[in-house]
Amino acid sequence: MGLLGILIGLALLIWLAYRGWSILLLSPVAALIAAAAGGEPLLAHWTQTFMGSAARFLAQFFPLFLLGALFGKLMEDSGSVASISAYVTQRLGERRAILAVVLAGALVTYGGVSLFVAFFVLAPMAQAMFRAADIPRRLMPAAMALGTSTFTMSAMPGTPSIQNAIPMPFFGTTPLAAPGLGVIASIVMLGFGLWWLNRAETAARRNGEGFGSDGGVRPDEAAEDNLVRERATTAREFDPSEVHRGRPSDKPPPIAAAALPLIVVVGVNFLMSVFILPRLDVSFLAEPRWGGTTLSAVGGVWAVIVALAAAIATLLIVSGWRVPALRESMDAGVNASVLPALTVASLVGFGAVVAALPAFGIVRDWVLSLEGGPLVSLAIATNVLSALTGSASGGLTIALDALGETYMRLAHETGINPELMHRVAVISSGTLDSLPHNGAVVTLLAVCGLRHRDSYFDIVMVAVVGAIVALVAVIALGTAFGSF
Repeated sequence: MGLLGILIGLALLIWLAYRGWSILLLSPVAALIAAAAGGEPLLAHWTQTFMGSAARFLAQFFPLFLLGALFGKLMEDSGSVASISAYVTQRLGERRAILAVVLAGALVTYGGVSLFVAFFVLAPMAQAMFRAADIPRRLMPAAMALGTSTFTMSAMPGTPSIQNAIPMPFFGTTPLAAPGLGVIASIVMLGFGLWWLNRAETAARRNGEGFGSDGGVRPDEAAEDNLVRERATTAREFDPSEVHRGRPSDKPPPIAAAALPLIVVVGVNFLMSVFILPRLDVSFLAEPRWGGTTLSAVGGVWAVIVALAAAIATLLIVSGWRVPALRESMDAGVNASVLPALTVASLVGFGAVVAALPAFGIVRDWVLSLEGGPLVSLAIATNVLSALTGSASGGLTIALDALGETYMRLAHETGINPELMHRVAVISSGTLDSLPHNGAVVTLLAVCGLRHRDSYFDIVMVAVVGAIVALVAVIALGTAFGSF
């Protein structure tokens, strides 16, 4: 009966979330249904288990949501994202429109800009380039997804994405975990995705298919759509309703000034992880007043926090005067972080209740008994949970909250480097999360003025199939050669 309750609660969560119900309401209801079926105390699970786990998630990661959303909004309203996108597209030209869109999205998201901010800025540019090159408009979402939602989210070492930060407290790793494997995975994802998109473009030209009718890009309408908003806030760290608040600059900065904050994010993140934090005396963290923790548990998050803060300061110094309404833009940025953080924390709370139920032991034993060892079982568990929740961050956190200690113990017993565990977990979270109900997919299609039947197959190929190929390669290389 307990296992049935878990399945019913999960099915209710997925079904109603897909229909646009708020995760903030659905998560505790689904958790209480699962607890009730297992004969567990409901109020205790809600206030102690559910809220305790959600609060721990917020305590660990809310600074990243806050700074990441603020940075993305300032990059947008200063004109920096538009400047970088225009520079890349002008350099590559309309004959390489697909590559230009992919690289523009990759540059800004690897530099710390939220993918939702990137969506709303890139879409009009992508539409203009695809029209000029007479490339089918239906390929726009896949090109944007490849650049913003694949290797820069889960594979590139040092990426400041929330997904890359989540495993760090569990495995004691840094944002640069398994850099060699991360680079290989990035090459596989990018290479496979570009191969597929170029193949699709060639086939379209051969069949005489051009850009097609112009459905128009309506960012404001997409941002205000309640269904888009509810799904989107489970997927990433930015509330779409705040995208069009504030006033974008009508004088974008030169490319050097626009790119400097992105360089600062990457550079400071590297310096903090490799040189600065390891040399600090942080023995005081063992004291009860600091939670009795260690540098390995908090250092990775600290590195990303300092990198984003430094990038925001750099942007304000270099381009802050370009933002027409600085206070309004900053308010919109910080407000955009709240709903996604609470939404993902609620998913984490649901997962904590499920993991605390006696019936979950059946699920845990099944996952750990899968053929292929800990890396394969970790990949499958994270994939399944990310697919069910439609959220890479939610699925990854639920998996590690429930099984992180177990996988860390298995890593020590089997000699697996925790950095390898980190990279496998993050890449796994970014594969099957891109199912039709994923918030990023829904938002991307809405911004591009397209429907699932128009573009979703190509999104699957570049964001799901390519990521799975990269994941298999990382597991195979990691098993054969270890972490590097």
